[in-house]
Amino acid sequence: MKKLLTFAVLFAALLAVAQNKPYITRVYDFMPAPGQFVDTLPPYKVGEPHDSLIARVARAICGQEEEDDWGETVINVKPGMISLGSFGGYVVFGFDHPVVNCHDYDFQIFGNAFQSNASIGAGGSSEPGIVMVSVDANGNGLPDDQWYELAGSEYNDPKTQHGYEITYYKPDEDKVPTPDPNNSMITDNTYIRWTSNDVNPDSTAGYVCRNIYHTQSYWPQAANGETITFTGSKLKNNGEDQGRYLLGQWQPSWFLYYKDWGYVDNRPDYLYDGSEPKQGMNMGFKIDWAVDDAGKPVKLRKVDFIKVYNAINQQCGWLGETSTEVCGAIDIHPDAVLPHVTGDVNDDGEVGISDVTLLVNLIMDNSSNEYSDVNGDGETSVADITFLVNILLDQN
Repeated sequence: MKKLLTFAVLFAALLAVAQNKPYITRVYDFMPAPGQFVDTLPPYKVGEPHDSLIARVARAICGQEEEDDWGETVINVKPGMISLGSFGGYVVFGFDHPVVNCHDYDFQIFGNAFQSNASIGAGGSSEPGIVMVSVDANGNGLPDDQWYELAGSEYNDPKTQHGYEITYYKPDEDKVPTPDPNNSMITDNTYIRWTSNDVNPDSTAGYVCRNIYHTQSYWPQAANGETITFTGSKLKNNGEDQGRYLLGQWQPSWFLYYKDWGYVDNRPDYLYDGSEPKQGMNMGFKIDWAVDDAGKPVKLRKVDFIKVYNAINQQCGWLGETSTEVCGAIDIHPDAVLPHVTGDVNDDGEVGISDVTLLVNLIMDNSSNEYSDVNGDGETSVADITFLVNILLDQN
């Protein structure tokens, strides 16, 4: 709590000088996969429109400015928590500005991972979620452009399955449950069926189990239809039952190993309070990690939208499914200035034929924009076209 308060105070100071808010300001989409916290984190009201649910997600993870006991404004960047359910469940959010690529840790996304005292540095509670980023290339303010994965430490691991697809099937809530004969805490081990294209023949189908701790439906009520399908990159399982026999009975104790870096809710978060981070903490995410669908690195000057989805399909006994939690996010450099590239008339980060086309159209319309004076002579004219063409010729 002390760390969180310090964090809030520091961000209050940051807000005083920042033009851009450092915390999440908008949630665009949310669809959890089936799981034990579905429709409780956040709560779902029967029959409500999806926009209403999105608004509740926003209240849970968007930053909030609050007054402390002394009347000072503090910022709570971790106001609540949402659960993404089993593999594939996701949330899409953004800030009130593009996140500029500073070639450093650019933004941080908070989860609720914690360290186990049983094995310092190795894990404890780790439920890794993959981060995707997108640029508003079409300028409509919506996350409907190409997505790029931020390649974390497991991206090239042979056991990471890219192009993984899973389909969940809506359960019959009135069916007779199938209790686990070896675990009294699992009340139905054939609750929600799923199938997948897993390369391991033994893992192409299974169930999201139900336990005694959560009795509500695990099926996301916001979903339409009898099935839900998610696709993405699936990381290898990280859970291990390190229990022991006690009085002739196995006492389970699940331990979830950390991935090295690059995932949400994977390691304890480092709060940027000026102190030295402890070894093994989650320092944040770099836009420079972005890759396309073929795994080829892409150069992004900024990102406008961020998506997080659960990247593990795993049942851990009485703990239930591994489910990524999201508790908020910050832009580490909220007032970073995006440098302009000479000749980039449409300001998309690149100089190309589209800039020539736009410049010609502007001149024909006897108009201009902020970047159309390519040669810097104070006006937009045919001379700028010549200057721009020379830039393109020099690139080739």
